[in-house]
Amino acid sequence: MKLATFTEGGRTRIGVVEDDRIADVSAVDPSIPADMTAFLKLGPAGRAALDRALASAPRRPLAEVRLEAPVLRPGKFLAVGLNFADHIKELGAATPAFPSTFAKTTSCINGPYDPVHRPRVSDTLDYEGELGMVIGRRCRHVPKERALEVVAGYVVVNDLTVREWVNLTPQVVIPKSFDTTGPFGPWITTADAVPDPQALAIRTTVNGEIRQSSSTAEMIFGCADLIALLSQAVTLEPGDVITTGTPPGVGEGFAPKRYLQPGDVVRVEIDGLGHIENPVIAEPQATCFIED
Repeated sequence: MKLATFTEGGRTRIGVVEDDRIADVSAVDPSIPADMTAFLKLGPAGRAALDRALASAPRRPLAEVRLEAPVLRPGKFLAVGLNFADHIKELGAATPAFPSTFAKTTSCINGPYDPVHRPRVSDTLDYEGELGMVIGRRCRHVPKERALEVVAGYVVVNDLTVREWVNLTPQVVIPKSFDTTGPFGPWITTADAVPDPQALAIRTTVNGEIRQSSSTAEMIFGCADLIALLSQAVTLEPGDVITTGTPPGVGEGFAPKRYLQPGDVVRVEIDGLGHIENPVIAEPQATCFIED
């Protein structure tokens, strides 16, 4: 099943994507939460209500709605760096013995097809195609062998990074959190539709040119490892998002470096999960607190 958050007719709610249409389940059952996090918190009861509504829900063409980030504002947006050996090599970094984890601020979240801003303060915006997990159950100290049980589903993520700022600060939260630099989606592919999250091909293209092509099988720390580790430190909750690291081929790894420019279009695709595609634009003047 593909769970999406969409806007149509001035209203934002959740729905189920089927081919090129979306089932508007709340039109049948208004008790189904419009917010994805609230829906996930209902657990099996929410899924049962959705399944019942799905049978008679009106279908709308995807082309007539706006797909939003599936979770509009996760409680936590956690991320992992340096999780593919060839990516570590291209950056000249050391292989971590322990996952390199950090958080992204949720204000960076962006829709799966919305524009990404090339910041006015830097021309070093870089792409990072990644697999993301959406947590479906509140949990703590999850054993690795049961870790995937807490995953509601999987998403496609572009963990965009302002490279210049990585070199200006000893931590990466802000370089990873510029406004608009956290697009993900296009929907949540539920865990029951993903037999093995460590067997997914992932590709990133810029203007149609393949820049990244790998598989989640190449991760140093797999999805279950990351959940088991992170849940030792924090309680994971429904709607939290964990993104799992990027393969080689980022702009920083080229000589000369190939950062994103206004006019570029970045597409990240993961087999079985769909794709996100974001045009790059110059940061609009309207983002200024005081306009010139």
